[in-house]
Amino acid sequence: MALCYDIGYSEMRIPNLLEHETMAEVIQQASSWLPLLVRECHPDARIFLCSLFAPICLDRLIYPCRSLCEAVKNSCAPIMACYGYPWPEILDCNQFPADHNLCISTITDETTSSKRMPRASCRDCELEEGSTAREILEIFCASDFALKIRISRKNMTATISGFNMDTKVEVLKHGPLLRSEIHPNLQHWLDLDATCVHNIMRAI
Repeated sequence: MALCYDIGYSEMRIPNLLEHETMAEVIQQASSWLPLLVRECHPDARIFLCSLFAPICLDRLIYPCRSLCEAVKNSCAPIMACYGYPWPEILDCNQFPADHNLCISTITDETTSSKRMPRASCRDCELEEGSTAREILEIFCASDFALKIRISRKNMTATISGFNMDTKVEVLKHGPLLRSEIHPNLQHWLDLDATCVHNIMRAI
């Protein structure tokens, strides 16, 4: 389970806090959040999500504190909105308990995290025509990972689903991701990135 790999414990409860009843369902639903973690929108986002998808196996369920949910939402919801995804109602922070000793609270110092700018933007994939080699290199170095793929038009839709993606993917830089994590999630990452779609549409 890539979302919660090496989180600090090895046994989880099912059903989880999102009412997923099988591991196949948990893994499938959890994988859709991997692109958000790659964006590093909040340092405690992984802890928050894993407390929901893979709650630690104890005698009672341990919920995330409301403050943890709100901290992650405040940092990550704008990034999600950038790509057309609202903060889901199932993660409404009001359903979680106020801070006490029996819920999972924020780990990151608020004064430090408030100064930390998210690394994501709607222009992550943007590369203007006529970019110099230096500009391309700067974008490459600043990116978490870089891939080279071939995309061809399948139909005339204005979404990434209107394109075929070549099965051959050349990984130029895999960064913090395992190589095995990249290809299964590539289609989903492209789905999230409206700017990539705009550039593909412009280039074809």
